[in-house]
Amino acid sequence: MQLYTPYTFKNSGKQAINRIALAPMTNLQSHADGTLSDDEYRWLVRRAKEGFGIIITCAAHVALDGQGWEGELGIFDDKHIEGLTRLANGIGEHKSLGIVQIFHGGARSPQNVTGKQPWSASAHTMSISKTPVEVREGTVEEIENTIEAFVFAAERAYKAGFDGVELHGAHGYLLHQFMSTETNKRADEWGGTFENRAKFTRTILQKIKTKLPVDFIVGVRISPEDKYTFKGIDFDESLQFAQLLANDGADFIHISPWDALKKPEKYLPLEKSMIEYFRDALPDDIAIMVAGEIWTGVDAEKAIQLGADFVALGKAAIGIPDFPTKAKDPNFIPQKPPYTIEYLQQADLGETFIEYLKRWQGFVIDGK
Repeated sequence: MQLYTPYTFKNSGKQAINRIALAPMTNLQSHADGTLSDDEYRWLVRRAKEGFGIIITCAAHVALDGQGWEGELGIFDDKHIEGLTRLANGIGEHKSLGIVQIFHGGARSPQNVTGKQPWSASAHTMSISKTPVEVREGTVEEIENTIEAFVFAAERAYKAGFDGVELHGAHGYLLHQFMSTETNKRADEWGGTFENRAKFTRTILQKIKTKLPVDFIVGVRISPEDKYTFKGIDFDESLQFAQLLANDGADFIHISPWDALKKPEKYLPLEKSMIEYFRDALPDDIAIMVAGEIWTGVDAEKAIQLGADFVALGKAAIGIPDFPTKAKDPNFIPQKPPYTIEYLQQADLGETFIEYLKRWQGFVIDGK
């Protein structure tokens, strides 16, 4: 199975033992100041121990005004390095590559969490739980400071011993907001044209690649098309964006379409999968990671055959911590939700994470 073939990143020379990654997932298990908790350590290191080739942390905010929720991992201050070092060592002990996902929530950084009015590429009104929230336009100084905050965050991840970082440019957060024609209507160098909308993410990537050694992996996660309330993303622009990021030195592009094997909505009459479009657009030595509804080794192998280099598991990794072992069996039938609380505890999820998952319809059932 190609799924179990090691992968060596061209620029860094670092090798993943297989093509299975833990997708970055919100789990609310960090301490209030953003430092690492024992629960978050156990959740992530358990998956490394079970054979995931790459472990990507939950989103870690690069600035106080970019925090998206309580219990979020932080990487905005040197006080976080101690816990991150412990985590990097725990992941590396089991031969997995450790990647910190770094992000800024932008419009999705609530005032009740940050104490400040959220800002984005442009002023707009967004709805959170049916409540309208006024988002202001960020200043050029804020944009420049946030670029530096991303770079400092990457440097902290490097000092902690992580193998790389992933820029979170998906799911409606700040980098996504700058790319979207719905939320970026600026008239300066940071908005308007495709090139200007792409400049924010590209500048962050370029600066990180300049500051850190070549063996430090830098990837970018993107939403390739509109989904849910996250509008303003054109599929063809996403392909072009991925090409620019590859030229800027990105080691991998992580596409998050919520269904890894789907066809792009823009070209549904055609038979070509989204993975194939990205594979055709990118050089062979730029890794493609894809996430969404991968439950079995057969699912994962299909994604690899279509042109992905890695599959990133979210829900399956929650309920099947030993997926890398079980998926080797072509007859493996995964245990899907709902899961009992006791089952999730045995999978090394902490109480806070389990409580969060109760928000997902049909995912957790009462009882032990």
